[in-house]
Amino acid sequence: MTKRLQSTPRHWLSLETCGRIFEIFRKRWEFDEPIPGFDTRYPGRLEGILESVRQTYGGKYLNHALVDAAAAYLNQLVRGHAMQNGNKRMAVLFTHTFLLVNGVDLTLTPEDMYNLAVTLARAGESGISGEETKEWCKEVITDFSADFK
Repeated sequence: MTKRLQSTPRHWLSLETCGRIFEIFRKRWEFDEPIPGFDTRYPGRLEGILESVRQTYGGKYLNHALVDAAAAYLNQLVRGHAMQNGNKRMAVLFTHTFLLVNGVDLTLTPEDMYNLAVTLARAGESGISGEETKEWCKEVITDFSADFK
């Protein structure tokens, strides 16, 4: 595991950041399946996911390490269906951005990250718990990331 993955995140995803990322990448990631505008997302879902990942108890983050927070973002964004369409694609983009702004890059290709997101979605549909799929996310992020120099 990289040293930064063990540290507390310095930057968290915000609704504003997600909106900017969404607008920049939406057309590039539509492929054969359009992604409706950011303002058509389900009310409160994305906001709830973003807040739950950053949640504290007794003044301490529940997702205290960067790897925990990144895994929670990826897992919850895929499984939480905040968007009408494009949840897996946006989960990959938002999570990668979160890691980048905290000094960690994923060494997986965008296609491999998307395939992970598909696996997470299918696991959720099969009844596999969110805690188990979050652990999968942590393993992948740990195995396929590098600190920026």
